[in-house]
Amino acid sequence: MRVPNSVVLPVGTHVDCCREEEVEEKRHDIMAKIRAMLAERRSNLAHFIDNLEGSEEPEFYVDQWERLKEMESCTLTILNLVAVNCTDPRDIKKLEAAILQHVKNEELFPEVVRVLPPVYRQVEAAIVAIAQGEEVAGHGMMDLQYLLSKLSQCKHLASLGRELLQDILRYLHRIGLVVWYEEIKHLESTVFLQPTFLITMFKVCVGTRTLQGPSSAS
Repeated sequence: MRVPNSVVLPVGTHVDCCREEEVEEKRHDIMAKIRAMLAERRSNLAHFIDNLEGSEEPEFYVDQWERLKEMESCTLTILNLVAVNCTDPRDIKKLEAAILQHVKNEELFPEVVRVLPPVYRQVEAAIVAIAQGEEVAGHGMMDLQYLLSKLSQCKHLASLGRELLQDILRYLHRIGLVVWYEEIKHLESTVFLQPTFLITMFKVCVGTRTLQGPSSAS
C-alpha cells in the first residue's frame, strides 16, 4: 500500500480442504473483503487529510500532510485471486503460469519491455556461478566489496565498477535472484546470494515464535 503502482496477486491455498462448490464462494468473499479494505483505507486517508487541512494551524502539519498525500497517490492493482492446492504439483504449475502471464502484461509492468545492457546478463550469470561454487557457504552471505573483487576476476568483467554493480544488484534484487538490503545500514555491505536461505530462516523464526506463544516469545 506504500509502494507506487503496486500489483498484488492474491493466492488462496488449502483448496483441498474445501468442497468444490465452496472455492468460488470463498474467492468472491475474499475479493470483496479486499475491495472493502481498500475503500476504507481511501476513506480514512481522505478524512485525515481533510482534518489536517482544516486545522487552525495547518503549517505545523505539513510533513504529515505530505506523507498522507503521497500514500493517497499510490495506486494499487489487485488481480483476481488464484486458488491452489499446494499439495498438487499441477496447481503449483497453474500458479506459475498465472504469475508469468501477469508479469508479461505490459500494461501492468511497463518495464518488462526494457532492454538491459549485456553486462547485466554477464554479471547475473557470474553471480549464479559464484553462488553455486564450493567457496560460498550455505547461507550465501557475501561482502559487497568481496563480491566485486570476485566478479572482477572474470575476464569480461575486469572493468566492472562498484556503482554499476550496485545498479545491477538492485535489478537482481527486484527479480529475486539475490537479496540486498541497501537501505539498512547494518546490511548495506552484505549481499545474500541464496535468498532461499533467508526464506527458510524466516519460516523457522516465525514458526518458533508461533509455537512459543506471544508471552514466551517476548
